[in-house]
Amino acid sequence: MVSAALLTLVAVCCLIAMEGLHRAEWPSRGPYTAVITWQALGLAWGVSTIGALLAFGLSSYQLGAAAGSMALATDILTGDLLLAELSQGLEGVSHITAVVLAVVLTLVLFYGLVSSFVHVVRVRRRHHDLLELIASEHPDVPGARVLDHPAAAAYCLPGVLRSQVVISAGALAVLDNRELAAVLAHEHAHLRQRHDLVLLPFSSLKRAFPRFRLVRTYYESVALLIEMCADDQARRKSSSRELAMALLRFGAAGPAPVPAGAMAAVPGAEPGVMRRVNRLLRPDNELPYHAGAFIMGGSAFLLATVTCLWHIPL
Repeated sequence: MVSAALLTLVAVCCLIAMEGLHRAEWPSRGPYTAVITWQALGLAWGVSTIGALLAFGLSSYQLGAAAGSMALATDILTGDLLLAELSQGLEGVSHITAVVLAVVLTLVLFYGLVSSFVHVVRVRRRHHDLLELIASEHPDVPGARVLDHPAAAAYCLPGVLRSQVVISAGALAVLDNRELAAVLAHEHAHLRQRHDLVLLPFSSLKRAFPRFRLVRTYYESVALLIEMCADDQARRKSSSRELAMALLRFGAAGPAPVPAGAMAAVPGAEPGVMRRVNRLLRPDNELPYHAGAFIMGGSAFLLATVTCLWHIPL
C-alpha cells in the first residue's frame, strides 16, 4: 500500500505542477524546455495514476504494480483470480475494481493515441491528394505550393514521405518578400523538427477526454509553446520584426480555415497571436542555461521516480 500512496501523491503533484506551469511566465522564455516539461508531467501523471490503481488492487500480492501485474496475468490464465479476491469480501471487490479502472484508463489513453494518429494520417493523405489537383508551384515561393484562395493562410502538412508547405494566394497578396520568407521559415521549422509528433500525445488526450475543459486548456498551452519554438527557429533566418508583421497581417486579413492535421502559422482564431507578436517585438531574456538544466533534470528525476515506485514491493 506504500507504493499506491506514493504513486497517488505523485499523480496529484503532477496535476498541481501542470496548473502551475500553465500559469507561469517563464515558459515563453524557454519554450523548448517548457514543452519537454509538459511531456514529462503528462507521462508521469498517466503512469503514476495507473500504477496507483494497480498497486492498490494488487496489494495482496505484495509485489508492487509491475511484478503484481505479471502475477495477475498468471492467475487470470489459471482461473484463480476471481475466487481468491471474492473470498476476501468487500476488500476483494475494491481491489478488483481498482484493477479494472487501471485497465480502463490504460485502454482509454491508448485508444486516444492510436485513433488520433490514424485520423491525422488519413486526413493528411486526402489533403495531399487534393493539393495535387488544386495547388501549383510558384517561382516566387520555392519549396511550397500555392493555393488559389482569397483568404490569407499558410500551413504545413507533416509526413514521413510527403511533407508540404502550402500558402494561399491571399497570403501572397498581403505579405512582402521578407515577411513571406519568415513565414516559410516558420513552417519549415515545424516540418524539420516534427512538431506534429510533439503535439500528438496532447491531442490524443483531448480526443480521449473531450468533455474535460482542463485538458483542452493544457493542449492549447502546449500548442502555443510549439508555435513559439517555430518562431524562434524562423527568426534565425529572418528578423523578429518581419515575422511579427506577417502574423499581424494574417490577423488583419481575418481568420482563415485551417485543414485538419495541418500546422498553421496562425491557426484559426488563435488567442495567442498577440502573445507571440509581443514576444517577437519585445523579447524577454532567454531562460538561463542553469535554470533550464535544473528543470530538465527535475523532469528526468520525476520519470525515474515513477518507474521506481512501480517496482516497490509494498
